[in-house]
Amino acid sequence: MATLIRPPPLDPAKSSIEGVLELFHLSDIDPNLFTNKQPLWHPPGARGVYGGAVIAQCLSAAMRTVPDNFNVHSMHCYFVLNGNSEIPIIYHVERVREGKSFCTRTVQARQRGQVIFTTTMSFMREGSGGKELVEHAVEMSDVPQPVEEDGNHRYPQGIEGPFQSQRIDITNHRSQYPHLKKTRQWIKARGKISESGGHAAHLEALAYMSDSYFIGTVARVHRLWRHSAARNADKSKVKIDEDLAKQIRELEAQEVNQKSAESRPEIGMMVSLDHTIYFHAPRDFRADEWLFTEMSSPWAGDGRGLVFQHIYTREGKLVATCVQEVSLPWALLQDGCISCDTKKVQGVVRLRQQEQSKL
Repeated sequence: MATLIRPPPLDPAKSSIEGVLELFHLSDIDPNLFTNKQPLWHPPGARGVYGGAVIAQCLSAAMRTVPDNFNVHSMHCYFVLNGNSEIPIIYHVERVREGKSFCTRTVQARQRGQVIFTTTMSFMREGSGGKELVEHAVEMSDVPQPVEEDGNHRYPQGIEGPFQSQRIDITNHRSQYPHLKKTRQWIKARGKISESGGHAAHLEALAYMSDSYFIGTVARVHRLWRHSAARNADKSKVKIDEDLAKQIRELEAQEVNQKSAESRPEIGMMVSLDHTIYFHAPRDFRADEWLFTEMSSPWAGDGRGLVFQHIYTREGKLVATCVQEVSLPWALLQDGCISCDTKKVQGVVRLRQQEQSKL
């Protein structure tokens, strides 16, 4: 069963992303225990549940244990094990520190007694920074504004997904220097986040969306192929049929505006190792309005890659910065083929076809 308690009907007064992230408070067992109300999304072809959901629900659980006048300013996360979408997740909050200006929370997400994800968050009392402040921020790039017509929207988690996006061309895409390239998109939660959700719902939604399109940054700036089978591999070794592999290559080519992939190297399934969010203005944005995100990679090596992400309001205010390190498992490509589940790969194809149809 994907939830510990039977999921209630979704509240029509709330946005879909609020419904996805709602928690049950298991206060009769322990005031610091929470669990997911709704089943969590498992991306087609992925090893586990969507990481952004676990990030956001850990944040939600922690925020329920701090005073209302304390705002989260940093969140440091580690992905430990793959989350199983068929098993409930139990969130345990540890109240590490209660201070006058700062308080600290650690949250562990567990399944069947094992920790699958852990995060430590720091909260700062509103207004405790003082009256005179030292301030600066990286300016938002000059980019095309998002288009409101539905035909221009992408749905990263399918037509029924809780948020939408619009991609913008990669800067310096033809450069031989990956660290100079930037991948960019507009994102926002679908519908209108309810007044009852308060600023906490917008923070949770931002945390949820921050993990989308992020992991692939290193592959994009290096122009690497993902989820493909070698063209010249021994047919007995290819674990997905060639027609399916061809569809995936064609969809990848559309994503990066390249007609041919014959000369591009390949990479296996990337894995997020950690995820950090710095919330610069936790009460100064709405997640159901367009947010601009810009991603870059300052370094890759030793089987890992580092990616940065800046998140701005439409007016250009920097509201969050994210950092993630990913594993680049070249070893998944063995003897010129990828070992994978055909049904999952077919799911990847269907999802990408849906996305491309929205371009």
